[in-house]
Amino acid sequence: MPKQKTKSSAKKRFKLTGNGKIKRKHAFKSHILTKMSKKRKLKLTHSTLVHEADADNVKQQLRLK
Repeated sequence: MPKQKTKSSAKKRFKLTGNGKIKRKHAFKSHILTKMSKKRKLKLTHSTLVHEADADNVKQQLRLK
């Protein structure tokens, strides 16, 4: 049986934390930022965790399950 390949887009976008949770970046931070407030742009800068409902799907794409 051949090796399972990970999804290239997923391995570029997600990282695993030490506890096994999946870290991601926020969207909407690439262009047309003039209409956003400073507070909103600052909150989008920080990374966050993937929601529990989506975690299984991401783990499957990363071939962790």
